[in-house]
Amino acid sequence: LGQTFQVTSQEATKLSLAFSRPPLPSAESCRKLSEDVQNAILAVATVYYWLPKGQGTTLRKMVRDATTEVVEGMIQLTDTILNAPVESLSQEQLISTGGVWEACEQVSNLPRDNQAAVVSALAASLGVVKDAVEEMEHALVEGQDPYGDIMEDEELGFRGNRDTYWSEADRQLLSSCMGLMKASKACLKKVLAAVKAHGKADSPEHIAQLDDLADIANEISPSVDELALSMYPPVNPLAVRLNEASLMNFLPFCRTSHVCPPSEEGWVQFLTGAVDHNMNKVKNFTQGQL
Repeated sequence: LGQTFQVTSQEATKLSLAFSRPPLPSAESCRKLSEDVQNAILAVATVYYWLPKGQGTTLRKMVRDATTEVVEGMIQLTDTILNAPVESLSQEQLISTGGVWEACEQVSNLPRDNQAAVVSALAASLGVVKDAVEEMEHALVEGQDPYGDIMEDEELGFRGNRDTYWSEADRQLLSSCMGLMKASKACLKKVLAAVKAHGKADSPEHIAQLDDLADIANEISPSVDELALSMYPPVNPLAVRLNEASLMNFLPFCRTSHVCPPSEEGWVQFLTGAVDHNMNKVKNFTQGQL
């Protein structure tokens, strides 16, 4: 894959240079350039399809995304050359050429097996959840207006609508919601460390378990994001209930996965208790509002 990406980068350079200044390449030169670009792209796609699905869907998706980026970059460069005047090298052509180079260089950052791919996926999910937790912690500072960074409406003037502020009952519910968000963050952090320490891509069963972990983690980060949005005033109890359950599948699966040997049991039990505690409190707070 690295070789095919390198060849594609070189073909992008040749193509761009050929159309960087007059005169235009001859018909024969254009045909040769086109064939070389096409062959390079076909080689990239072929190597991607050679990657066995049994090596892991998480790994395969990351390789597919990188491959797609290279192909789309070459399409954009070709379109730019076809639509640009030939008098001089346009800024758009320079940017498009650099885009292909950058896409081709990404091959060096791709994970080499499914364990590394799942580590990357979990780290991305953890980053999203961390941001959501920090944003809500900032908004929940005592006495702070959650919409304080939004300018007053020029026509309506001061935002006097009480739906833009949290009531005391809201804040009690939000305390439990924050508990769930922090549990999500802690869970992803612990699973990420467990996959780094114990994750294996040496058998179909282990590879499949890693993929399942990545799939469930991918559901947690958008659920936490949606939960954070439903917590802004006016608080939506139904949305809070719908987005609180993302950890229910994750923790039991972690317990049965090869990445959680007996030495990891302690944090799984602790976080399971924390999730149950906060979910029960959320249910009690919202029961009469649904």
